[in-house]
Amino acid sequence: MSTAENKATVRRWYLEIFNQNRLDVADEIHTATYTNHDPYAPPGGFGVGPQATRNVVTLYRAAFPDVQFTIDAQVAEGDKVATRWTATGTNTGSLNGMPPTNRRIMISGISVERFEDSKIAETWVNWDFLSMLQQLGVMPAAS
Repeated sequence: MSTAENKATVRRWYLEIFNQNRLDVADEIHTATYTNHDPYAPPGGFGVGPQATRNVVTLYRAAFPDVQFTIDAQVAEGDKVATRWTATGTNTGSLNGMPPTNRRIMISGISVERFEDSKIAETWVNWDFLSMLQQLGVMPAAS
């Protein structure tokens, strides 16, 4: 696949799977051994393969059912795509044991996807978890 096609595949990950809750798309764009390296994953991680993707989306959409991602920028080289994104949503469900706050959040993050045989094989993601906790009111903002 070209870098342009890889970037389009990553956009599908956010805009179709996350935004539209189209979990079936995970089978089309993730390898059977796909791994999501999210530093804020629950103990034991999300699993592997397309099911890992479904687990990620299910966890975060349970906490933020109206979550919407916006792709802010992408850069691709070789078998990797780096994506800067923004996510918004309202916390109406539990997140890793934290009760819902009914507060709206906006967070930013960066992910790097590695491709193998035209599918996403790995994701490394880092996002502003502290800002999310502050916006939810469960951690004080810096003074």
